[in-house]
Amino acid sequence: MRNRFDEQLFELNREIIEMGAMCEEAIASAAKAMTTGDLELAAKVKDNGSVIDQMERDIEGRCVKLLLHQQPVASDLRLISAALKMITDMERIGDQAEDIAEIVTFLEGRTTKDMDLIEVMACEVIKMVTFSVDAFVKRDVELAKKVIAHDDVVDDYFSKVRYGIINMITGNSADGEFALDLLMISKYLERIGDHAVNIAEWLIYYVTGTHKEV
Repeated sequence: MRNRFDEQLFELNREIIEMGAMCEEAIASAAKAMTTGDLELAAKVKDNGSVIDQMERDIEGRCVKLLLHQQPVASDLRLISAALKMITDMERIGDQAEDIAEIVTFLEGRTTKDMDLIEVMACEVIKMVTFSVDAFVKRDVELAKKVIAHDDVVDDYFSKVRYGIINMITGNSADGEFALDLLMISKYLERIGDHAVNIAEWLIYYVTGTHKEV
């Protein structure tokens, strides 16, 4: 019985890693689309969103079955609990990557070159998502802590971008709508960073049994 349970836990672990990789691809593609104005790539991000949504449902179903039909020990329960929390954040990362792609489509090829700081911010957010998934793969608490600490960097970039957008509107009121689109993109990036932090925190909970909210 335990061997079968271990196999199912292995599959759960594999599925979480696969979903994490899909989220990494989604945010990286959305960021590339916004800097290049690639509408085909933006459309692909939106198409992949449904795949990420289905992954969340599948993993959630597996977790429920494990809880109902098996007898997990404490460490197993932590993994299942952390998995349920992490896939929610991963799904939201996918949603917000889609939101960015939708704005890129609306801009019809106009890029974020007018606001280079957004591109830098996007690179920092991608790092956070990648490292949070890597921390789970490696069960690396120290890497997870670095993800959490890096959120301050992203928040600082968001503040700078917001200030830059205010100056953009002041200097050219005709660009007000475009400026608001840039603000929305930067806000979505900031939220993705928050979700990466959540993933890192739940990895720490799984490994150590301690979560900041518990």
